[in-house]
Amino acid sequence: MQPCELSLAEAAEAIRTRRLSPVELTDSVLRRLELTEPRLNAYAAVTAERARADARTAAREIAAGRRRGPLHGIPMGLKDLIDVAGVPTSAGSRVRTGHRARADSTVAARLAAAGAVLLGKTHTHEFAYGLTTPQTRNAVDPGRIAGGSSGGSAVAVAAGSATFAVGTDTGGSIRVPAALNGVVGLKPTHGLVPRHGVTSLSWSLDHVGPITRTVRDAGLVLDALAGHDPRDPASIAAPLAADRRPPAGTGLAGLRIGVPRTYYFDRVDADVEAAVRRAIDGLRGLGARLVGVDIPMARHIQAVQWSLMVPEATAYHERTLRTVPELYQDDVRVLLEAGALMPAGDYLRAQRARTLMRREWSRLLRGVHLVAAPAVPTTAVRAGQECVTWSDGTTEAVSDAYVRLSSPANITGFPALTVPVGRDASGLPVGMQLLGRPLGEEVLLRVGHAYEQAREADRPAHAA
Repeated sequence: MQPCELSLAEAAEAIRTRRLSPVELTDSVLRRLELTEPRLNAYAAVTAERARADARTAAREIAAGRRRGPLHGIPMGLKDLIDVAGVPTSAGSRVRTGHRARADSTVAARLAAAGAVLLGKTHTHEFAYGLTTPQTRNAVDPGRIAGGSSGGSAVAVAAGSATFAVGTDTGGSIRVPAALNGVVGLKPTHGLVPRHGVTSLSWSLDHVGPITRTVRDAGLVLDALAGHDPRDPASIAAPLAADRRPPAGTGLAGLRIGVPRTYYFDRVDADVEAAVRRAIDGLRGLGARLVGVDIPMARHIQAVQWSLMVPEATAYHERTLRTVPELYQDDVRVLLEAGALMPAGDYLRAQRARTLMRREWSRLLRGVHLVAAPAVPTTAVRAGQECVTWSDGTTEAVSDAYVRLSSPANITGFPALTVPVGRDASGLPVGMQLLGRPLGEEVLLRVGHAYEQAREADRPAHAA
C-alpha cells in the first residue's frame, strides 16, 4: 500500500511512530495527484510548493516533539468556496476571476493550527449551485458524474489525491458526492462548524464538514473544525471532542434505529435499496433494534428546500447578478433570476414549514436514536444525463433526484453521515445515510464505525 492510500488515522499513527514522515506522505499524495488529475480534474488549483514546504515544517516540529495532534502533517484539499489567505477562491465561477482571499476562513485557520498540509482547492459546481460538479469526473468511472457540489473534494479523497478534504453541504453537497465516489461524508449539525470565510449558497441551509475514507477519520477532522465562532451568527458551542469519537467496540446493543416506511425508499434504484437494506440488517446483527418510522411532512420537503435556497442564493448574488449576469453559467444564472421572481410570502411559508418539520423530526427522533436510509436514490449517472427514469415510468431531473433524500437534514439542520455500503451491478458505489438528533454526531459516528468495522471483518483476506 502506498502512503497516499492510507486513511487519515493510519497515516497519523505512522507519523506519530516515525514510520512515515509528513514529507513522504505529501510527496506520495502529490505523485498520485499528478497521475489522476488529467483524468479526474478534482482540483481547481494545486499549491504543491506550499504543501511541500508545510510538510517539511511539520516534519521538523514533530521531530522536535511538538506534534499538534492527528492532523499534523496530513495533506488535504479544501473546496473552492473556503478562503485561504493569499489563495484564489474562485467558487467555480468567472465572477470571481482574479479574486484572492485576504484572510483565512475559520475552517482553514483551524486546520492550519492542527498542522494539516494544504494541497489545493477542489472543484465545485459554480457557487455550489448544483449537484454534479461538471468540471470533475467520477473516481470510479470517469464517464459518470462526480456528484456535487463538493465533487472535487470527494473525488480527491477517493482517488488518493488527498488524505481528507472539506466540503460544504446545502442540499446534500457533501453526502451526494461522497456516496457516488465510495467515501465517507459528514454533514454536521447546523452551526457546529463555523462558516466565516466560506462563500455562501443559502445561509440558513449551508453546512461545512469533512469527506474522508473512514468514519473514524471523519470524527478526527470534525474535532479540529467544530467550535463556536462569534463571526458566524449561526455558530453554536461544540460538545467535547472526546464525546464525538467512536468507541473501540463494535456493538450497538440498546440503540434503536429507525427504518423509513415512507419517502426514503420511494423511487430508489433496486440495487441501491438492496445494498442499503443489507447494511441495515447488518446493524441489527450488531445488536441494534430496528423500528419502522414514517417520515413527517414528506410531500413538502422538496418545495421547502427550493423555497428556502433559491431566494437566499439570489439575495447573496443580487449585485453581481445585476452588473455581470453574463459571467454566470446558464444553469446557475437561470436559478438566480428565478429567485428574484419568488414572492416573499412563499419564502415565509417555507420558513414556517421548516419550523414544523424540525418539530416533527424531533418527535420522530425521540423514539429512535437515528434513522438509516439511502444517501442517494441512484448511483452516479452518466455525464451529461439530465433525467432519471424510474421503474414506474416517471422521470425526474438528476439534481432533483439527488437532493431529494439529502435535503431533509439541511432543512432541519440535523446531522447526517453517509457511509459506503456496497456497489450496484455496474460496480458503482452505494451509500447509506444515517440521520441523527441535533449534536448527535457521536451516535452517527458510533454506528457508522461499527458497520465499517464489521464489514471489514467479514471481507475475505484476499479481497481488495
